[in-house]
Amino acid sequence: MSEPRRILYHHRIRADDGQAVHVRELIGALRRLGHTVHECALVPKTAAAPPAAPASPPAGVGAGRRSPGFWQRLALPRSAVEVLEVLYDHKGRRMLRAAARTLRPHCVYERHALHCRSGLDVARELGVPLLLEVNSPMVDEMAKLGSLRFRRRAERTERAVLGGADAVLAVTQVLADMLVERGARREAVHVIGNGAEPERYGADARAAAAVVRQRWALPAGAFALGFVGYMRPWHRLDLVLDVMARPGFAALALVLMGQGPALEPLLQAAKSRGLDGRVRALGEVPAALLPAHVLACDGALIPAINAYASPLKLFDSLAAGVPTLAPDQPNLRECVRDGEDGLLFPPGSVDDLARQLGRLVGDRAFAARLGAAGLARLQQQRWTWRGNAERVLAVVDELLARRGGRA
Repeated sequence: MSEPRRILYHHRIRADDGQAVHVRELIGALRRLGHTVHECALVPKTAAAPPAAPASPPAGVGAGRRSPGFWQRLALPRSAVEVLEVLYDHKGRRMLRAAARTLRPHCVYERHALHCRSGLDVARELGVPLLLEVNSPMVDEMAKLGSLRFRRRAERTERAVLGGADAVLAVTQVLADMLVERGARREAVHVIGNGAEPERYGADARAAAAVVRQRWALPAGAFALGFVGYMRPWHRLDLVLDVMARPGFAALALVLMGQGPALEPLLQAAKSRGLDGRVRALGEVPAALLPAHVLACDGALIPAINAYASPLKLFDSLAAGVPTLAPDQPNLRECVRDGEDGLLFPPGSVDDLARQLGRLVGDRAFAARLGAAGLARLQQQRWTWRGNAERVLAVVDELLARRGGRA
C-alpha cells in the first residue's frame, strides 16, 4: 500500500453534474485510503474533511446537489465567460500557492480545463509532479459546439499543459491516443476510467428496489429498460419507441431518470403512438435512491455517447448486475464484450437495437446471466473508485520514486 500522501487537488468545475461526481468520488476514495487531499476550487465539491473522510454520496442523477453559490449562478455571454477562464489562472495560482504553504503537497492533481495552466505553473514552482486528469479533448469539444472564441490561445495552452504534465490520466484509451496527438507524451499517459461501488447495490438497496418497482405500476411481466442522465436529442431515445411499437415487444417498458430538452418531445411522441402507458418519467432521482432505482430495472440503456467518454451510467449498471445495452464503438468496447458481459449495437440502428433488446426481453435468464457477468467483470478489473484511487496513487508513487521520494 502507498505511504500516506498529501495531494493538492485542483479543479474549475462550477456545475454539480457528472464532473462533480467524479471529483467527489475520487477524493472520497483517496481519503478513505488514508491520504490527505486538499480540494482547491472556486466551487468545492466535497466538504472539508480529515484524511479518513466519510464515504461520499453515491454517483448518479442529482448526486450531491446543494444550493448554488455565486459562481454556479453566474450566467454570462460565452465571450465573457472565456475571458474569465483566461484570467482565472491568476486566481488559481494564488489559491494553489496558499494551500501549498500549509499542505506541503507531494503532488498537484488537476482536472484539465480550457485555458487553464495554473496547476502546471504551481507544480513547477513547488518542484512536485503534476497529474493532469483529462476527460475530453477540450479545445476540439468547445470548437465543435461553436463555443470557442480564443482558439489559438486555447490550443497553445492545452499543448503546453499536456506536454508539461508529469502524468496525463485519460478516461479511455481512445482519448489517450487523441491526447498524444495534441501534445501529451505517450510514456506519460495512463488510462483510468470512471467507476462505481458494488457495495451500494447490496441487500438494503435490493429491498428498496422491490418497493420502487411496485410504485412504477408497470404492466405485469414488463421488462423495464432504464435510462439515467440528461436527455438530449442526439441520444435518440426515440429509437426505443420504434422498438416498443414492433410486434413481440409488448412487454418492453421505458423508465427515464433525469431531465433534459429531449424529454418532453419523447413523452409527446409516446403518447401519440399509444405507448405512454409503458413509459415512466421519474425526473431527477436523489443520489441516495439511485442504486435502488437502477436495481429496479431489468436492463440499462446507453443509447448514444461521444467517441471518447467513460460514461458513469455504464459502471453503475455493471455494479448493479443489470444487463447493459450500449453503442458498439471503441471507447465502450474497452469495457463491454458483446454477448459476454453486455450487448452492443451499431449507433443509430433501430433494427440492431431491436435485435439486441429482443435477446433480453425474450430470454430473462440470459439477461440475468449477462448482468451477473458484467458485475463480475467490474470486480475483476477493479473498476471501482477505490480501484481508481489506487491506480492514481501508483502513478504518484512512481513519479516520486523518480524524484527521490520527496516528502
